[in-house]
Amino acid sequence: MDKLDLIEKTALTGQEKELYRTLRTNVEFTGIENKVIAVTSCMPDDGKTTVSFQLASALAENGKKTLYIDADLRKSVFTQRFEVKENPKGISHYLSGQATLTEVLFKTNRERLYVIPVGAFPNNPTELFGKERFGQLLEELKKVFDYVIIDTPPLGSVIDAAVIAKRCDASILVVASDSCSRGFVKSVITRLKNANPNFLGVVLNKVATKGNTYYGKEYGHYYGDDKRTSVSGKKTE
Repeated sequence: MDKLDLIEKTALTGQEKELYRTLRTNVEFTGIENKVIAVTSCMPDDGKTTVSFQLASALAENGKKTLYIDADLRKSVFTQRFEVKENPKGISHYLSGQATLTEVLFKTNRERLYVIPVGAFPNNPTELFGKERFGQLLEELKKVFDYVIIDTPPLGSVIDAAVIAKRCDASILVVASDSCSRGFVKSVITRLKNANPNFLGVVLNKVATKGNTYYGKEYGHYYGDDKRTSVSGKKTE
């Protein structure tokens, strides 16, 4: 098994680290049966890759052997964001039979955190995830890892996330503050629940903690005068 050294271009603030720990705790309290979790978003740029990877990192930091799978075969940003210099084989190579699991599974420079990169961008991503080979892979991974976090394409744009969620134990939706209407968010949640009824909730992302908003009033006094946006776990019906 080879190793990938992951270098973040921007380090998390203390506030952001605490929020991801809170998200980790919320996930852990949903039950030990929720080992394989699909993470999607309504729209591109909602921050699902950051949220899913940082959730995986937080779980690993807490002693859980965790795997992050980059399953966004449409427009992955993971390798660029974490400065992976080479173009390693990944999930697309495995699902298409061009690589073994050993060839696409990588250790990272973070203890207990493993990664399966995206690999090449195929012409038929939905069909690849619909194959039984994907379901069999997840069952094997559940025997080895405490958690498997799968970063999927935005469900508001393509159907891949629903196909993937159907094979998972649970799903999470990332929504950027003010990025889309409440009605659209509800419609995406309905699609997720139709694929897999075990929907854990919404992560409200890019929430400004400064200003006159509800979140600024609620959290600003505790975390200080930080102009950065942050992630906030939020359950919806």
